[in-house]
Amino acid sequence: MDRQDTEKIIAEYLKPIFGFALKRCKNIHDAEDLSQEIAIRAFRALLIKDNVADMGKFIWTVAYNTLSNYYRDTAKSIVGVSIDEIAERIADSYSEIDTDDNTESIHKLQTEVAYLSKLQRRIVIAYYFENHKQTDIARELGIPLGTVKWHLFEAKKDLKRGMDTMRRPSELKFNPIKFHSYGINGSVGTKSPDEFFRSTLSQNICYCVRDTAKTINEIADDLGVSPVYVETEAEFLEEYGFLQAQKDKYMVNFLISEPTAELMIMQNDIYKRAAKLFANDLYDELTFSGILDDPDILCGQTDQPISLTKSSRADHNFILWSLIPYIAACSGENLMDKSISFEEVATIRPDGGHNIFHASVVPEHLVLPDDYVYMKNWCGPMWNGNGEHILWQIDSEWSEQREFNSVSYSEDASRVLSLYSREKKERLSRDEYIWLAERGYVKTNGDYDGCFKSSWQIVVLDSKEIQNRLLAIGERIKVKYQTELNALKAPYAEAVLESVPTHLKKVKSYELQFLFYSDGWFLIHCITTLLKNGKLKEPTQGQRKSLTTLITNI
Repeated sequence: MDRQDTEKIIAEYLKPIFGFALKRCKNIHDAEDLSQEIAIRAFRALLIKDNVADMGKFIWTVAYNTLSNYYRDTAKSIVGVSIDEIAERIADSYSEIDTDDNTESIHKLQTEVAYLSKLQRRIVIAYYFENHKQTDIARELGIPLGTVKWHLFEAKKDLKRGMDTMRRPSELKFNPIKFHSYGINGSVGTKSPDEFFRSTLSQNICYCVRDTAKTINEIADDLGVSPVYVETEAEFLEEYGFLQAQKDKYMVNFLISEPTAELMIMQNDIYKRAAKLFANDLYDELTFSGILDDPDILCGQTDQPISLTKSSRADHNFILWSLIPYIAACSGENLMDKSISFEEVATIRPDGGHNIFHASVVPEHLVLPDDYVYMKNWCGPMWNGNGEHILWQIDSEWSEQREFNSVSYSEDASRVLSLYSREKKERLSRDEYIWLAERGYVKTNGDYDGCFKSSWQIVVLDSKEIQNRLLAIGERIKVKYQTELNALKAPYAEAVLESVPTHLKKVKSYELQFLFYSDGWFLIHCITTLLKNGKLKEPTQGQRKSLTTLITNI
């Protein structure tokens, strides 16, 4: 197998190999040693093999064989190279480490090899560990022989310097953070956020450089892990735009919020007051104007089986669960500050995503008021269009958890809209009705091949006229309270921006433009306000699957 393919395969298995080693070693140093040995042995073996039928089986066979040897030889070897040899050839002044009593020094030297730069590390491993000639190394790497000699000389100095240095990890080594939540503003690519932030390592690398740019070695010191693993993960995150390279340093390239109790209380207060102004007026006008009975507002939701002869209509409360957040989010857009465009601040990612990514870290032991509104199981607002209609949707603690997948959601939404358009002209297939019914979009009754009826269980705004009338109600209310809403927003926006790194202030300023519009916190406070004062009733169990979902015309 050629060297480039071999390096790619080993890079893909580095993290699983480290997890294998970590479960079988007494400490992280031993795990790093073992994982490095497994990786190097697998690398050597693959270079002379072709047509490996099952790569996973091959790698784990090497891993278990290496583990057996490691248990026997760990006290006297460094990744398959004798202590005498490595001491003599790399760091003559440390030849005393070849005693059984100096395992700590052995681990220290192993660790310091990982702290070399990527090129130096490759040269050192090739020369000292794989016994390659300097001329061969120069040819394989495409660099002059003198450069190889210079790096070997510098590596010896760096190793000695590292052996003399007391590395002091930060608190993150002992108390790593974990993202409380993360989300996307914009279009999702083919990779979901979980593929980037499924591990504690990736989350803590980003958190470590949220305010200050750091080198790979500095990040590794803070986290107390080998730079080899930081390097691989950082390169992956930088490739997809989550880290920003600044010469030899990295800095986070997305919003990580870690609010204080004071900021969270301030946030809760302004949203509570804004929702009280807006939501109550909106509810009253929708309820008493008679617009909820307009024939262009369609919804056949019912907890009972649908009738084969009569068309059912949802109760007003269920319809309001969709209309109130939709109008709160979409009305009065001409009142918004739009000085910063999405294109100015969004990141274009290699997987096709074009978005702003944000994550939150919630400090422990926060003391918050009893009436603090938490965003539980919240997702949205989400919307997708097909050129004719838009599917607009929110998931929350009150809806049946629909397990939205950020990658597949767009495809599912497009299918819903396509089926909705088709069903207006013709009956769908049996399987298509089953698919829609499983997701709560429709309810059916009767024999598909005989007397059969279907009913859409979500709210449909069947004309542009009714859509404009509803949004006009929301705009009038926002105009009415515009002075009060702006006064609430100003100090909060200023406090939020103070907590954001300088290079991301423009990104956050863009998001703050949507305060009291398509802003999840505003929408959840509008719902909570109306629930607490008894105007809005909680949905029935049968309504939860199709809650807060509507289709509009474009």
